[in-house]
Amino acid sequence: MPRLAYLNGQFVSEASLSVPIYDAGFVQGVTVAEQLRTFGGKLFRLDKHLERLQRSLEIIGVAGIDSASLGEAAQELAGNNHKLLVPGDDLGLSLFVTPGPYPTFAPPGPSEPTIGMHTYAIPFHLWNEKYTTGERLVVSSVRQVPNTCWPLELKCRSRMHYYLADREARQREAGARALLLDQEDFIAEASTASVVLFRDAEGFLLPPREKILPGVSVGVLEELAREMGIAFLHRDLTVEDVYSADEVILCSTSPCLLPVVSLDGRPIGTGTVGPVLQQSLAAWSRLVGLDIAEQARRFSKRNHA
Repeated sequence: MPRLAYLNGQFVSEASLSVPIYDAGFVQGVTVAEQLRTFGGKLFRLDKHLERLQRSLEIIGVAGIDSASLGEAAQELAGNNHKLLVPGDDLGLSLFVTPGPYPTFAPPGPSEPTIGMHTYAIPFHLWNEKYTTGERLVVSSVRQVPNTCWPLELKCRSRMHYYLADREARQREAGARALLLDQEDFIAEASTASVVLFRDAEGFLLPPREKILPGVSVGVLEELAREMGIAFLHRDLTVEDVYSADEVILCSTSPCLLPVVSLDGRPIGTGTVGPVLQQSLAAWSRLVGLDIAEQARRFSKRNHA
């Protein structure tokens, strides 16, 4: 059975999925996107990702895309391609939408949005060891894009700032990841992940909701926090707040939760993986019906070709 992809209402072979060089997503990077993953072959929180996608489409002025039909296609695509995996493995799914042809470069003709989806082997090898060794962060001189450029709730692929921030972080500390500040020197996010602090006296701490992308994974953590009896608060956070936190956690789609053990070479808490991260990851594992870290260990050495 061939691995399939999806393009403009049709399932196609993955090898034939392509976007024209004159598409606005290629020419200007005008692409809204959602990254999902499966657990046990089922797409996780598909409804929340589609809600966020619709809001992003409203922001860029693309209308007429039926979320229900798109969701059904995503489930069919994931179901088909998951059958090709060995038992116990899971996959990621990338969903993207562009406004379609960029008029200056495109040939004459109708202009419709480009809608595509494809799946991929989750690259567990990139973070498998981080569940036990932790992530190391470096405060980057590259800032979060201000909301005067685009609303922070827009989930888009215009991520040059992530690339430059991580490049700088790795130059300063091998293997490190960037922590981005906003224009007022408050914590914004890490590259491709939400930043969550934990203090014994306060609970989980995050930047104000209006200053960050509404993370689907953060929403899951908030649900788990209620179950665990841990407060979940939003307020402005500084670099000093990170240094003095008992634990720091990165929250994102595929790894779910990763511990942070240092910032700019200074240890966070004990400098090791903390108990709240372990408790939260165990709760998430129960929610999805598998051991998240164990799955990453098991499949971290498979062929990612």
